Amino acid sequence: MRITSALVDPALLELPWPTPLEDWPADHLVALPQGISRHVVRFVRLDGTVYAAKETRERIAEREYDLLRALERLGAPAVEAVAIVADRVAADGEHLEPVLVTRHLQFSLPYRAVFSHTLRPETMNRLLDALAALLVRLHLLGFFWGDCSLSNTLFRRDAGAFAAYLVDAETGALHLRLSNGQRDEDLEIARTNIFGESLDLQAAGLLHEAIDPEQVSDEVVRRYETLWHELTHEEKVEKDTRRNMERRIRRLNEMGFDVEEVSMSVVDSQIHIRPKVVDAGHHTRRLLRLTGLDAEENQARRLLNDLDAYRAESDLADESQAAHRWLTEVFEPVVRAVPGPLRRKLEPPELFVQIIEHRFHLSEKAGRDVGLAPAVQSFLNDVLVHRPDEQAILGYDADDDDSEETVSPEL
Repeated sequence: MRITSALVDPALLELPWPTPLEDWPADHLVALPQGISRHVVRFVRLDGTVYAAKETRERIAEREYDLLRALERLGAPAVEAVAIVADRVAADGEHLEPVLVTRHLQFSLPYRAVFSHTLRPETMNRLLDALAALLVRLHLLGFFWGDCSLSNTLFRRDAGAFAAYLVDAETGALHLRLSNGQRDEDLEIARTNIFGESLDLQAAGLLHEAIDPEQVSDEVVRRYETLWHELTHEEKVEKDTRRNMERRIRRLNEMGFDVEEVSMSVVDSQIHIRPKVVDAGHHTRRLLRLTGLDAEENQARRLLNDLDAYRAESDLADESQAAHRWLTEVFEPVVRAVPGPLRRKLEPPELFVQIIEHRFHLSEKAGRDVGLAPAVQSFLNDVLVHRPDEQAILGYDADDDDSEETVSPEL
């Protein structure tokens, strides 16, 4: 057996590699929703971490591993490649196909699994927005996917919105820049795959009767084209340059993209404006730098807003000091206030974001700030206890401490 990995997890050595994946014993496996695949895929949990193992040919495994590693370096929304396990030999001497190991994205579900249940129109719209944004981000990086589908895309919650992630990159290719023809081809593949999978779900009686498969596939492309135009077109204005520029940047921010700089040129008395757009991540990077918390972009934006408000209220000039105090006096006590059984429902950043929103609505209703401690207790008793156990579905191990805790007075 040969393992190729930048950093090998020793626990991988304990898996039954001489056995074909389809015959792996159940005590090694985790039951998770997954899309359709041409390969055998199994999920395993090792030391609290869930991995996906996919059997495929060595050349394909190596290529996909390299592509996923490259996308990770570029900060693309994709799963993380962990290792390739090759030179597998069964007990009877039969040579087995190599296995590509990736890290499962916690708190995520395949788009196909979500579409298999009743979806509200608002939820479907957000899912389609996230999928279109994923394609745009990949294309801006020069990545041709070649197999976008409901099965090959994961979603996870991001502060009220959805973030989409690439799962399967074996048909992909990374270029310096994609031509319009390459983008159109990738879009047409996505349209065909999404339409086909939606028809498949419809035939199985799993798609809501109000959802039209053709409309769904067309909507992804339409939303992509709208977003791509907003990100890349050069705008011509003759007056009120500042207001037009700010309006453009606001629209991009609302779509989840940050603007690094604005390029302006004057031609025939007209001012041409084109923002230089970078992939969303400014708030995520700032939150990670200040607190060590790793969150989605929208979650990070909300958490930083709360941190900045705390800093202003505490009259702390030093940003790092304020961040440390906010983390230890506000964020961590809120997370610890959640009883063990309820911790399986939401990851900590999303939990805190929803509590912030809950506090805002309670304060609006009361006509005054109700404070964080009452808001936490109200959220636990009236909201969180009724939520579905999403983490349990994903095979996540919550804290073993099931004792009831009260909200710290310092909140």
